[in-house]
Amino acid sequence: MTPSSLFVRLLALVFLALSPVASAETRSVYFGTGGPGAEGIYRATFDTETGKLTAATLAHKIDRPGFLALHPDGTKLYAVATQEKTGGVAAYRIADDGSLAFFHFEPTGDGGAAHLAVHPSGKFLLTAQYGGGSVSLLPLDGEGTPGPATVTEHEGGSGVVAGRQDSPHPHWCGYSPDGKYAFVPDLGLDGIVIYAVDPDQAAITKHGFAASVPGGGPRHMRFSKDGKFIYLLNELSLSTSVFSWDAAKGEATLVSTTPTLSEETKAGETHNSAAEILVHPEGPFVYSSNRGHDTVTVYRTADGGAALEVIQVQPIRGAFPRNINLDPTGKWLLAAGADSHTIAVHAVDPDTGRLTYQRGAIIHVPAPICILFGEG
Repeated sequence: MTPSSLFVRLLALVFLALSPVASAETRSVYFGTGGPGAEGIYRATFDTETGKLTAATLAHKIDRPGFLALHPDGTKLYAVATQEKTGGVAAYRIADDGSLAFFHFEPTGDGGAAHLAVHPSGKFLLTAQYGGGSVSLLPLDGEGTPGPATVTEHEGGSGVVAGRQDSPHPHWCGYSPDGKYAFVPDLGLDGIVIYAVDPDQAAITKHGFAASVPGGGPRHMRFSKDGKFIYLLNELSLSTSVFSWDAAKGEATLVSTTPTLSEETKAGETHNSAAEILVHPEGPFVYSSNRGHDTVTVYRTADGGAALEVIQVQPIRGAFPRNINLDPTGKWLLAAGADSHTIAVHAVDPDTGRLTYQRGAIIHVPAPICILFGEG
């Protein structure tokens, strides 16, 4: 090898090491927490090639920062949290190194929230108050600062499960793929409350209701990759209901329901409840977590997405998985053990969707209840 060719090769290696492709192999991952020993939001770095996490460190100290959400531009993070005994939304700017800089706290207007989601327009966010039975809309200005909340109360209760469904309990909020509708699964109402969205006015109005299975206790939901179906996780019955979605009319119709665990398995545990549901970004796979049984149920879609088939029930290697999440590449699933204070990594088979525990890829996080990947 001539000196000139050696120089060219070394220059190419340096270019690759400094290129965005190389840096894209790692990204920040944030953990919302709520429970003994937790002090706030934690952050680690995740390697999308190896599935390894660095040790988690405290990113910002705040009380019970449960669920987290990114602004569409990826430069701001929001958390439902408590400040001076008031429930609200904490706002952070994300630095280039992934660190968080707190810049605002805005009350929800109806106590602590269980979930939040930023509209794709970036003009407002919604929070779901499980205890208050309401949804709050907080406008976002050009800097991403949340403004005063407008509260919409839910009404009623299916009453099927005594003590859990006597009143409304909104548990999640999110949007249709086109951003024209907002969805709030309500555990107490046994269905999804659908809102029409006016992003220009940063407003929502009640549009419809999609009833789920009686006594199911809707918790979280996701859209299929093609936007034609909704997968709704029922917390109390440990099942997933599939709805067809008519985007033109803004209507959802129940088409099938699949148990996450067998009746025999559910009967053998002292406490079982479904917690989180995910849709794989590339393959025909859906995942849901089972607290008590401490597993993730893996489904393959059938009938074009209208039905689900359970293909695996995978132990999370932790306790009480209130939250799971897929990394943006779809190669890895992270499971948060709220009671074991752990985050465990599982590899996703791209052909079958099945999970394999990544031995040694487990870190300590105090009482983790939300996993959120940053932009980089």
